[in-house]
Amino acid sequence: MVTDSSGSSVLSTTMRIQAQREAEPARIGVFDRIRAALSRRPLAVDALLYLGCACYALVMATTDKHFGYRVWGAFAVAGYGLALVHTCWLLLTPNARPSRRRSRWVGVGAIGVVGMLAPMVTLLVRREASGGDWTDVERLWNAQPEVWVIERSADTLLHTGSPYLDIAALDRAPHVHDYTPYGPVMALFGLPRALLGGSPVTDVLTDARVVFALVAVGCVVAALRLLRVPSVPIRGAQLAAVFPLTALTWATAGPDLAIVGLIVLAVALAATDRPVSAALVCAFVTSAKLIAAPAAVVAGFVVTSRLGGRALARFAVVFVGVTALVTVPVYLVNPGAFVEHVLLFPAGLGEVASPAASPLPGRLIASTGPVGTVIALLLLIAAGLAVLLWLIRRPPRTAADAALRIAVGLAAFTLLTTATRFGYLVYVSVLLGAVLVFRNRTSAPLGAEGPGSGHHGDPISSTSS
Repeated sequence: MVTDSSGSSVLSTTMRIQAQREAEPARIGVFDRIRAALSRRPLAVDALLYLGCACYALVMATTDKHFGYRVWGAFAVAGYGLALVHTCWLLLTPNARPSRRRSRWVGVGAIGVVGMLAPMVTLLVRREASGGDWTDVERLWNAQPEVWVIERSADTLLHTGSPYLDIAALDRAPHVHDYTPYGPVMALFGLPRALLGGSPVTDVLTDARVVFALVAVGCVVAALRLLRVPSVPIRGAQLAAVFPLTALTWATAGPDLAIVGLIVLAVALAATDRPVSAALVCAFVTSAKLIAAPAAVVAGFVVTSRLGGRALARFAVVFVGVTALVTVPVYLVNPGAFVEHVLLFPAGLGEVASPAASPLPGRLIASTGPVGTVIALLLLIAAGLAVLLWLIRRPPRTAADAALRIAVGLAAFTLLTTATRFGYLVYVSVLLGAVLVFRNRTSAPLGAEGPGSGHHGDPISSTSS
């Protein structure tokens, strides 16, 4: 038998290259490396996290000018303190017999009850008992202004067909609280109070914060079921649910939690090949708050990468159609009011200056003068183009991929825009927590046992979505 030496050489080379590839360690993503580092000393990381959160809450409780923030801070110090004490107990008794009391979820639960539910209920009841709405005195606020503004917008919508006051028709100088800087859908969160309020009990139960919380929780539960996440990694819950940005917003305001919950649901729908439903949710959430628009873009990329151009066309048609359906009628009722509230005021071009001026990089750069404003805008545009290039070169296919890209985009927007709020970083923390949760997705049926149950010895799953 004659052997072709050139063919044998090629085959040998191919086998050698394949063997080298198999010998090389698999590429590990950035988040996999971070999770691996955190998993080596999970209890020590928990202790440092809870200590830092407790210190932040203590500062809020003792120094902040807003009454609601101080109330939250007082409760949150106790909540994070209990979690810290429990974690230290776990650290000091490593050889004790495993039990439910030794689950790391005990600390998370303490924060949820003491640091989130308790201050929320306190502020809800106190708001009904003592008032404090529609005043410039922050020490009287039992709810942040966005709560009463959204509730008023629902009442205005019922009576005039538009959630926006006509600033030009006021018989006085306009005030910042006259503005509703949201899309028309945001008024729907205030409808329960507008329709059912009127008594002390119904006013408490229909407070917009309750509606925001219910929507946020419902969206997260739906997303977890869609993605068949068998267990929630505790690190994801710490970052998304009980981190101070989330806990503070939960008790004192809430609209951003409802918005980010809807974003999470839209991502889950897109990643489970439901383009029409994803488009409906994206249209709804974008028509509530424009900050959610990047999520619609990312969801479109997910749909395209998974299902192709025809699915993207369906997604785009539904998104544009539903957005127009809920926005155009409100715009036509009073075009001037719509433009003043939704476009000019958030951009700092309205009759009254927007109070969104947290000392973040974009704001600080712009405060140096006209040149600084231009530089800040150029940095924001550059960041947006970088994220867009990332989407094009590496289109997201999973919920975790999509959540990560939205988080990065909103982080860049929050840090670099010239008029922003520190609280918008809650979108980033929740979405990064969602990345960790979604990467725990498996093909196991709902309720199946899996890693990450929360005991201090549990490994963190490396299963990717």
